[in-house]
Amino acid sequence: MIEPPVVRPWWREPWPWLLMAGPLLTAVGCVVTIALAVRDFSDQPIDDGAVRAGLVVRAPAAQAGQAGQPQSPQVHGQQP
Repeated sequence: MIEPPVVRPWWREPWPWLLMAGPLLTAVGCVVTIALAVRDFSDQPIDDGAVRAGLVVRAPAAQAGQAGQPQSPQVHGQQP
């Protein structure tokens, strides 16, 4: 007589763990990225009286006219 196959619980099978590994690693990477961004770049001072609006840093209108050339907005952290 043929015996039915032994059914193991789902946590004993390798496929659910393999399928869950990708999203789990992505979530861990996201948390690490956010933690590094907050820890290293959260409180950077702006020099020369510039005004920060989100990621855009703009020079005040009074300083832009003194230089004799128009000031273009720059993304924080990038040099022209």
